Amino acid sequence: MKKLLSLVLALVMVLSVASIASAAELTELNTYETQARELETWNIHYSQAAADLNVLCNLIDGLLTNDNHGNLKLNAAKSYESPDGGKTWVFTLNEGMTWFNKEGEVQADVKASDWATGLEWVLNYAKNDSYNVSMPAEMIAGANDYYEYTKGLAEAGDVEAVKALDAGEGSKFAEMVGIVCDDAAGTITYTLVDSLPYFPSVATYNCLYPLSADMIEEIGVDGYRDITWEDMWYSGAYVVSYYEYQNQKVLTKSPNYWNDANCKRFDKVTVKMVESAATAYQLFKEGQLDHISPEQATVQAIYEGTADAEYKANLVESRPTKYSYQIHLVYAKNLEDGETPDVNWNTAVANENFRKSLYYGLNLTNYFARTNAINPLSCQNYCYTGNGVAFTSDGTDYTVLVRKELGLDYDYENYVRYDAEKAAEYKKAAMEELSAKGVTFPVEMEYYISGASTTAADTAKVLENIIRECLGDDYIKLVTKTYSNLTNEVRKPRKASFYINGWGADFADPINFLGQETYNDPQAYYANNYSICNENNDPDLIAAYQEFTDLVVTAKAITDDMDARYAAFAKAEACMLNHALVIPCSYEVAWELTKVNNYSKVYSMYGMQAYRYVDWETNDVPYTTEEMNAFAAAYAAE
Repeated sequence: MKKLLSLVLALVMVLSVASIASAAELTELNTYETQARELETWNIHYSQAAADLNVLCNLIDGLLTNDNHGNLKLNAAKSYESPDGGKTWVFTLNEGMTWFNKEGEVQADVKASDWATGLEWVLNYAKNDSYNVSMPAEMIAGANDYYEYTKGLAEAGDVEAVKALDAGEGSKFAEMVGIVCDDAAGTITYTLVDSLPYFPSVATYNCLYPLSADMIEEIGVDGYRDITWEDMWYSGAYVVSYYEYQNQKVLTKSPNYWNDANCKRFDKVTVKMVESAATAYQLFKEGQLDHISPEQATVQAIYEGTADAEYKANLVESRPTKYSYQIHLVYAKNLEDGETPDVNWNTAVANENFRKSLYYGLNLTNYFARTNAINPLSCQNYCYTGNGVAFTSDGTDYTVLVRKELGLDYDYENYVRYDAEKAAEYKKAAMEELSAKGVTFPVEMEYYISGASTTAADTAKVLENIIRECLGDDYIKLVTKTYSNLTNEVRKPRKASFYINGWGADFADPINFLGQETYNDPQAYYANNYSICNENNDPDLIAAYQEFTDLVVTAKAITDDMDARYAAFAKAEACMLNHALVIPCSYEVAWELTKVNNYSKVYSMYGMQAYRYVDWETNDVPYTTEEMNAFAAAYAAE
């Protein structure tokens, strides 16, 4: 059978290659992002946003990256090892790496001590607030102590003194934190709090990225905090040669890249910022983009042959992205003035029956169809942690453990969480309990979308219809509003009732998801920046969050048995979902028209490497469905 499979695959590949024999690879790539996903910072240590890191991962090289199967792959490091079973990790750097400006002019050598400078920046409260602290703080010996030390000094008023701290020899950082860098040997040694076999996966993420002390000396701490593409130093495969906000970014092949001989790159990558997927589709048809994920109506029209039928043979289903999307409820919402608490909403959302009516009462199939019109249920998501992040010793995906804890089976034909009968029961109980507390119905759920996106407006209409049809206008009313800047206009003044956000793991362990939601934890990103759960005083809500948080803490402490660790995390995640503190929503599995072989690209369900424009196989005409299927079959057989 194996020989027959190999023969079939070989025949498929021969036919596929023959069909594109007259085509050529792209030397320049034209890609896109929607304007709602504009880059917000060029500081790779400060950012926690995919819209930033998708660009920045091309500009600076970390110790490790991933290959097209998601396996760890050497990058700035030429080797790594743990001499003691996972508590100490030693990375040895490649020779000949340099820092250079946007013109490619060498500014300094890349040194091992640059990794200490980068880690000090991340852990220094006055330099980086609390961004990207959680991973090194819980893994690297002394890292959390140093973070707390700098935070204490900063909050006591010694901000400038804290900014003046560095990672040099004899520094407080060198004294406290478990990292030793030997520039002569080119080695970086991390000492961890315990044996952590997954630690190398953290080396793909920006919390362990390098930073040149020479650049900081040149531009200053404040200069780096607000660094621009024009002033930053590069060490990666590309430099930025042009940038215009909400228009486009142009990445040009670095002229003296250390890994040029072993790395296939485009001469130029242009990232166009577009209003919507419809705009991008038009640009694709005009030959200005090399791939596109069309909006739902366009995919249906192509698939059914009612418009642009010539593209039907080129429709390919994309590989799932690493992002697990959830409905994040806001527990301390304000009214339109951004200051006055929205008592009606905050009281309602603190009620577990209200949350469970949402959890069980939303049939999201039509929402999924906004991403995948042909096969919408391929987008369904049952868990908070994303698929493919962690596996037990027998190869079982961690999310399977969560599903078992939740009592969910493997019915991929129907969305098993949706249960109209349960939703009606929870709705009835919620209305009785909340009416007694003075809540008025319908409860208004305020949902904010980009005012520049027609796609977002259409999707909001779909959500509005789902809520009306599933839960009723007498109970909840979706109110859609628009913003120009989400952070300043909505998130900081807390105007939204909920967000639908995707989170991707930064390394291969469930704590990277669950640690974002823990109660009364200053490093929990979503708890502090979106749900604001710490500021709702409802005792039942606090008890639910504390129960979940205690289970996370227990699971996190297990480091000597990864199967036991994952089993404990699964109980914590099931607790969070059983209380409906967060509602799993979807995965991105879209349909594409593309000139890129999706199976040649970096692929990983954690980290920030998936947008590295290196070693891509491309075609100067769109691939056909058959060709992409052949690539998929060959990939699966590797």
